[in-house]
Amino acid sequence: MYGKLGAGLAAATLSLMLATTSAFADFWSDASKDLKGVTIHGISESTPPSNYVKNVLGPAFTKATGINVEFEATSWDQMYDKAIKDMEAKTGVYDFVYIEQDIIYSYLARNFLVDITKTLADKPALKSPDWDPSKFTTFANYFKDDKGDLYGVPMEAFIKVYLYRKDLFDDPAIKEAFKKKTGKDLAPAKTHEEYKAIADFFTAYGKEKGEELWGSTVQANTGHPASWYEFFESVAPTFGVYNWGIDASKNYAATVADGGSMNSPQAKKALEYWLSLLPDAPPESTASTWDEVAATFAAGRAAQGLVYGENAAWIATDAAKSKVVGKVGVALPPTEPGVMEAAEAGKGYIGYYDGGAFGINYGSKQQDAALLFLEYIAQESVQADWAVAGARITHTATYDDPKVKAQDVKTNGYYTLMKDDGKLFAGAPPYPFHAQVREATASIFYKAITGDLSASDALDQMAQTTQDELKKLGYRK
Repeated sequence: MYGKLGAGLAAATLSLMLATTSAFADFWSDASKDLKGVTIHGISESTPPSNYVKNVLGPAFTKATGINVEFEATSWDQMYDKAIKDMEAKTGVYDFVYIEQDIIYSYLARNFLVDITKTLADKPALKSPDWDPSKFTTFANYFKDDKGDLYGVPMEAFIKVYLYRKDLFDDPAIKEAFKKKTGKDLAPAKTHEEYKAIADFFTAYGKEKGEELWGSTVQANTGHPASWYEFFESVAPTFGVYNWGIDASKNYAATVADGGSMNSPQAKKALEYWLSLLPDAPPESTASTWDEVAATFAAGRAAQGLVYGENAAWIATDAAKSKVVGKVGVALPPTEPGVMEAAEAGKGYIGYYDGGAFGINYGSKQQDAALLFLEYIAQESVQADWAVAGARITHTATYDDPKVKAQDVKTNGYYTLMKDDGKLFAGAPPYPFHAQVREATASIFYKAITGDLSASDALDQMAQTTQDELKKLGYRK
């Protein structure tokens, strides 16, 4: 979907990185002296941050250590399927794997990963002088166990933000037409009612002008969990429904009758709202995952939408792939009354803080070489160029780097928004049954998108199915 980084950028960045790592050249050479010529294999989803690893960081590491890196950047589905099958069979095909924040709890429960903290303590000769986990943002906490040991090195972290077309929102004629039709000033929505009104307006505007323009993106694939995730991790929280509506303190209740909120009035209102946006979305929306939503917005086919932040940089700056360069605004998602205040008080959240880390496969035959690679990409010196290329930040100091500040201007404040308001977002709940619940309920959810079930009926069925699944798995007593 994203393609490779430009050769010029990769070459320039590689040269810079080789220079910045010279201070530790002796360490990398010494630590890898018995590993030169070894090849390590990794797998990840094909995203801007991962492609940067493949095209820039991997080659730089090989130059510094003599250890070869074969990195497979593939689809989300294939990444999980291949990695999990390998770890289950303990075949060691992959030495390091991508761990998305929401799956880490399942991996830890199944002992799939190497304890990085313990390994470095046991093998001090492999510990880089630059290794300092305290430099990570708090996102790293998602990849620690109950003892605080780290099992993954964060390689990307971003929030799902509200993108809008500044050129449309700032157009005097459009502003006047919106004011005449709605009686309100055109501005990024703060509430769901405002968002829906804007979506309705731009869909009608596109039809009137004969343009390929709709009022909103919707990540509503009818056969892929991307739609399930958009609702439960990005939309439901803005209505005050957290942790998928499952209350662990109440025997993992999902139904309202048993103390959960998956089929609560708020959840049903949230799903009805989200489904109401489908007529305002481009026709490809019911076949869209996160990749296609980003492509839709970049093609100028939507006036606004919720888009994963890893795409914010290239959508706003890469004219080779985006038709809306210089026209992208960034804002917080719209919310119901009281939800923003709850998030600010630390009692809720308004959307998804996504991202992932690289962890070492416990079945790897080259754990030491993989460990060195993870330390290498954790260096503070490599973070700024990576952040510019992939709109991801995992080190606190990266925000203040001049390159990132310059990119922040080009993206109309995306990095500033993540720095200042990232605390209002949250990762997925710490459920080791994550995949099982998703798979048990996804087919019901898809029927709501296709219109075969009402929002109310779908959520009633999903809540009961969730509880049945959790009872089968032994979580509900």
